[in-house]
Amino acid sequence: MEENRYREETKELPLREIVEQYTRYWYLFVLGVMIALVLAFIYLRYTTALYQTRATIIIKDEKSASSPMEMAAFSQFGSFLSRFNTSKIDNELAIFNSKRIISKTVEALGLNIKYESVGAIKTSEIYSYIPFKVQYQSFNEVGNKLSVPRLFIEVLSNTEYKLEDETQAVEGTYKFGEQVSLPFGEITVLPNLENPESFKSFLDRTVVVTYRPIENVALDYQDKVVIENEIKSSNVLELSMLTPVTGKAEDFLDELISQYNQDAIADRNEIAKNTSKFIDSRLQIITRELDSVERNKETFKSDNRLTDIQAEAQIILENASEFNKKQFDVGTQLELSKTMIDYMEKSSNAELLPSNIGIQSEEIATAVNNYNQLILYRNKLMQNSTTKNPVVLNVNNQIEQMRASILGSLKNSSNALKIAMKDLNIQESTINSKIAQVPAKEKIYRGIERQQTIKEQLYLFLLQQREEASITLAATSPKAKVVDNAYSTKSPVSPQKPLIYLGSLLAGLLVPFIGIYGANLLNTKVSSRRDVERHLPKTPIVGEIPKIKRNEADLIQHNDRSIMAEAYRILRTNLQYLYINKLEENDKGKTLIVTSTIKGEGKTFVAFNLALTLALTGKKVVLVGADIRNPQLQRYLPDHLKAKKGLTEFIVYDDLHVEDVIAQSEYNENLSIVLSGAIPPNPAELLMQKRTTTFVEELKKQFDYIILDTAPSMLVTDTILINKLADITLYVVRAGYTDKRLLDFPQDAIDDGRLANVAIILNNVNLNNFGYGNKYGYAYAREERSLLKRILNK
Repeated sequence: MEENRYREETKELPLREIVEQYTRYWYLFVLGVMIALVLAFIYLRYTTALYQTRATIIIKDEKSASSPMEMAAFSQFGSFLSRFNTSKIDNELAIFNSKRIISKTVEALGLNIKYESVGAIKTSEIYSYIPFKVQYQSFNEVGNKLSVPRLFIEVLSNTEYKLEDETQAVEGTYKFGEQVSLPFGEITVLPNLENPESFKSFLDRTVVVTYRPIENVALDYQDKVVIENEIKSSNVLELSMLTPVTGKAEDFLDELISQYNQDAIADRNEIAKNTSKFIDSRLQIITRELDSVERNKETFKSDNRLTDIQAEAQIILENASEFNKKQFDVGTQLELSKTMIDYMEKSSNAELLPSNIGIQSEEIATAVNNYNQLILYRNKLMQNSTTKNPVVLNVNNQIEQMRASILGSLKNSSNALKIAMKDLNIQESTINSKIAQVPAKEKIYRGIERQQTIKEQLYLFLLQQREEASITLAATSPKAKVVDNAYSTKSPVSPQKPLIYLGSLLAGLLVPFIGIYGANLLNTKVSSRRDVERHLPKTPIVGEIPKIKRNEADLIQHNDRSIMAEAYRILRTNLQYLYINKLEENDKGKTLIVTSTIKGEGKTFVAFNLALTLALTGKKVVLVGADIRNPQLQRYLPDHLKAKKGLTEFIVYDDLHVEDVIAQSEYNENLSIVLSGAIPPNPAELLMQKRTTTFVEELKKQFDYIILDTAPSMLVTDTILINKLADITLYVVRAGYTDKRLLDFPQDAIDDGRLANVAIILNNVNLNNFGYGNKYGYAYAREERSLLKRILNK
């Protein structure tokens, strides 16, 4: 049942035990935190603060620019310059952070020369106002810029300064403005008297001047500058860097943007120059080609007698249409003439001739009309006369003559029309030939005109681009538009005070925690009753003896109210209620053996104080030094008692009585002491003698309590031999001394029966480890304790 209770307790309390292992050392955590915070304050006080400097720009997208200065017109014709019209952000990032651009920036600002003011604790860089400027005029041929030493310059007055170098090869006083020859080269120091008050503040102060090659400084700035395109869909770039000197960083970022724009402008000017040169060469070629095309056009027109091929083709077509009309008219007249001739040849003289049939000859029409008039006149005459009438005869003769004349005219007209029709047919074939030639000539002519048009357009385009290139050279806009000039944060970003203090607070807690954890991890010694209970779960612990502090007595005094005295009183009470009262009631005294595992665990100290505590109750107590191998009891006794015979002599000499070896203690009248006596050569065999049992039996008759201070149980067998004489075996374990592994020995001895009625006394216990974490100890009455003792609970 007791074992089950122990197991339940060990299951319920581990977390509390773990916490108590650290909370009992709370003062270490407080001290650690205080030390860490002080170190953090010193670190923040003397660590160089870093500020963040930012600048924001927009990279112009040249592809979308409409200005002629951006040469966007080339993109309409797929010009060779189209590859320059797309500004890719990744490429621009590489250009911005290139060593070439940064080197130009460093050189422009002179950042390869650094000026630092030497302070009492740390050296700080100066930038906003520098009392003088060092000009490195030249370097020796054998010298190396990489090995230029630092210069220590102390301003003495407006005209003089003191110069030293870090190698101490140069030391002297020089005047401002004069050229100084040094081992590595020549320098000139010029004073900055623009602000006399600021200059005076540097009198008698030392300024360190450091020269570094521009390339090395540029590489450093390459690592410091951060260029990001946070919004991937935009052309916005943010430049930032951490620096202790904000003015220097702001100037650097502004100058870096300026150098980038100058580089972009130089590239575009170079492009414009090359473009103009290319256009001039192309214009010469295009001019020659255009002249050749125009000469070909002139020759073609001259050879083909053309002025305007379309107009002439239109004229030919119009002439052909008119010619066809003429052919129709001539054919019609010819047919009419043939019809008229056939009619006259087949008709008689008395018949009228048809008139107005469409014959265009007015002579014939007039003759026909006159002929018909004569026929009508003769017919009227024949109504009143005969054919032999002279008038009728005369009219007939006229009709015959007129008829013959009309017929002759018709025949002549018909022959003339035939000739005209023949000519018209010949002309028709010529016109048809000309019409057939028009498409081929037009095709050739159009090809010549097309070449002329292309050459003219290209010529005009190149002229326009040459003008645009000239304008681009005259007026170029920056490629990077500044959104925000370089600006710095008002408060430092590094070191961050809250974070440093928080880290120091955690470190102040963590270091003691790790120390305590490591100490506990490496500690193999018994520290509290729980360590004993884990190894000896069935063996009761009847007392815990506190650790003796400096200047405290080892033995309990009369009317002692100390913590140690209270601890022994509790031990006495536990023994009485747990063991002594349960023993058989008889007149004999009770025997207690005090032993331990190894030497040095305080068994003699425990035995002596236990004896004093029991004696304070009025009981008669005898303390026996049963460790005859290495007696320790005499160190608590005065010198005159140390020579008294003891247990060894009683066992060896049969004539000695118990009263001969018992001595009265000076500490308490109820306490008697029996020394161990002379150290024998055979302690184990001596203790096995019958006289040992007789000695104990005799003491029981005279004393209420017999306390035997025996030898360590694991080292020698003495205690095991006399353990049968004891009513109770008090096994002393010393906190901070006894190894936990040694607790296996008493457990084995108990299990084997070598030790009986064993109870554990935990000696030398720190107040914080009393009981189950009782940090208050056993003091109940008010004590006058110092503040420090109350804080540390000591």
